[in-house]
Parts: sequence; structure tokens; C-alpha cells
Amino acid sequence: MSEPQTATVAGGCFWCTEAVFKQIEGVESVTSGYAGGHVADPSYDAVCSGDTGHAECVQVEYDPDVIDYEDVLTVFFATHDPTTENRQGPDVGSQYRSAVFYHDEAQRETVEATIDDLGEQYSDPIVTEVEPLETFYPAAEYHQDYYERNPDQGYCAVNIDPKLKKLNEQFRELLA
Repeated sequence: MSEPQTATVAGGCFWCTEAVFKQIEGVESVTSGYAGGHVADPSYDAVCSGDTGHAECVQVEYDPDVIDYEDVLTVFFATHDPTTENRQGPDVGSQYRSAVFYHDEAQRETVEATIDDLGEQYSDPIVTEVEPLETFYPAAEYHQDYYERNPDQGYCAVNIDPKLKKLNEQFRELLA
């Protein structure tokens, strides 16, 4: 059995990204949080202000014997719009940017190759930032498992349900 691996991705609101990855076979945990900013241990309100430089993101712990990093990236890119700068759906600001925070050089190379491969599929350029993960700050407990605890909340129904439907249609073989 391999050691769990970690991917850190930002695809807009962390509730949306977390809900997607919690459905994937081989994903052991998903933690909502923040990365890519210049303020230590930021609060949700500080990140939402756009002044901290952080992106809402998730850390995905996965079993590489079940799902590989390339599949994690494929799901990530398919379930958000990597061509919109600082925006995903109704969420606007640098905290909602598309980004991959790589953990090592192998991940960096894989992300860059994936972006190159996917570029032809989009009419606009992919603007996903690729940068090393310096620090990941977990979000407050009430942000964890948000969709599971609030499936009928309006934001979830409008923004997360369509992502899960797309996941179900395109990646049935990867679902838990």
C-alpha cells in the first residue's frame, strides 16, 4: 500500500471543490482552506476581503494506488472554468481564482503538461496559476463538509449540484 499523496487546488469557492472531490474513489480526505497569500493564519472574512492574497482551496489526500495525480487534475479542470480570471460563477475576486499549488517538481511538471494538453479544448486561454505550496491554512470547522451538512442551502443547489451532475456524467468510473 502506497503512502497517501496530497494535491492542493483552487477552483473558486472551496465548498464547491470539496463537494466534488469527496465523491471520488481513492480520496481519503478533503480539507477546505486557504493558500497562496501573504497573511499568516487568515480568517474567512479576511480572505473574502481580497486583501490577503489567498485563494479558497482544498487539500485532497488520496491513495495513488486507486487514483493518480493526473486524474485528480482532470477532475479539477473539468469541474470549474480555468479560463476565467478571479471568478467562478457568482463568486468574484482573487480569492476565487483558479490555481494549483504544487507540492514537488513532479507535480509542477504534471500540472504544466496537463494545462498544455487541455489548452486546445478551450476557446479562451487557461489562466490557472501554478505555484509552489508554501503554507496551507485549514478553514474554520463550519466550512468543512459544507455541502454534506447544507445540501438544501440555495448556494449549494445553484452552484454545487450542477458540478456534481457533471461529475456523475463524465467521471462515473472514478466515483466512490
